[in-house]
Order: sequence, then structure tokens, then C-alpha cells
Amino acid sequence: MGTLSGAEMRKRQQAHIEGSPQALGPPRLNTCCLCWCGCCKCLWNDERRERPDQQSCTKMDSIEATEEQLPSLDEVVAWARSFELMMRSTEGRDIFREFLRSEYSEENLMFWIACEELKKETSQFAIEEKARIIYEDYVSILSPKEVSLDSRVREGINRSLAEPHHLMYEEAQLQIYTLMHRDSFPRFLNSSVYRDLLEKKRACLDT
Repeated sequence: MGTLSGAEMRKRQQAHIEGSPQALGPPRLNTCCLCWCGCCKCLWNDERRERPDQQSCTKMDSIEATEEQLPSLDEVVAWARSFELMMRSTEGRDIFREFLRSEYSEENLMFWIACEELKKETSQFAIEEKARIIYEDYVSILSPKEVSLDSRVREGINRSLAEPHHLMYEEAQLQIYTLMHRDSFPRFLNSSVYRDLLEKKRACLDT
């Protein structure tokens, strides 16, 4: 193969440039920094490649932060011995609620919580408003979230509706509390919801 002359070399170089897709239209700016193609070595892509450990740590930090909000193993074990202790715990109620949701009886716990909030009210206007909402949501036979109350307790609630007060649902609340304790709580302790949490806590201690 003979040596190309300077003129022929320049022609070949010009043809190569004109055949390149980038030769069509005006020259592009550094579009790689917009990361639409991922084919170039822009600073943004270089930083992502150079700092994989930092990204992993950020994700792990968020997981650890979530873990810190969960109850300890001692607390989870103690719940099995005391329904009252579990109900006093925000985390305990949340996990118990998850179980009740699987049994389609979540309204029992929600009613109990709503009654607890009503007890804390001091404003008569707020008491009347919350008492009405509780009745419509959990006591009315027209509500899809109606809880199971006996006729005597229902009659007492109906009488109190004329002059609502912060303790008007106390007897009904106790009845639902007893129902959850005797009926739902034993099944909760044998459920995968509770057992998985217990095993997870034990595994964390072993690592």
C-alpha cells in the first residue's frame, strides 16, 4: 500500500468528519452533564463512579434510622406477658393494628384510640364534635366500621348523645378492650406478624 499524499490524507479526514453523526447540525454542548445518554465522562458520572461507598452508606444510614424507631427485644417479649403494656406502647399498637387489619377487625383498636383521645379533651365544643364522629364511625349501625357492643351499652351511649361528655364511651371502650384482650390478642401472639418481629429482634442481637 503506497504512502498517501498530504492532499489525499486531508480528503479522507474531511470525509470521516462529514460522515460522523456529530457533524450534522451545530456542535452540541456538553450534554453528558444532563445525563441523557450516559456515554461520556462528565463530572457528574465520574462522581457517581468514584463514590459508590458513599451512596451505599447513605442508604444504610436510612435503614438504621428506621431500625432505631422499632421496639427493643425486651419490649417485644414483654408484650407477650402483658396486653396492657403493649397497648401503652405506640409501636405495640401499630404492630397489633397490622395484625387486626389482616383479620378485618382494625376498627376495634381505632375505636379504643378515638375514645382515649376524647378523654383528653377539655373543650366542650371539641368533646361534642369528637363524640359525634365516634358515634357515626364506630357505633352507628349504618357504619361499615361498627364495633360489637351489647344493647345495654348502646342504650347508655344514645342517652349521652343529648349532653355529650368526655367519658360517655368509657363502658363501651372497656368492652372492646376486653374483646381484643381475650379474643384477638392470643391469636396475635401466635401470628406471623408477632413471631417475625420477635425473630428479627433476636437476629439483630446475634449479629
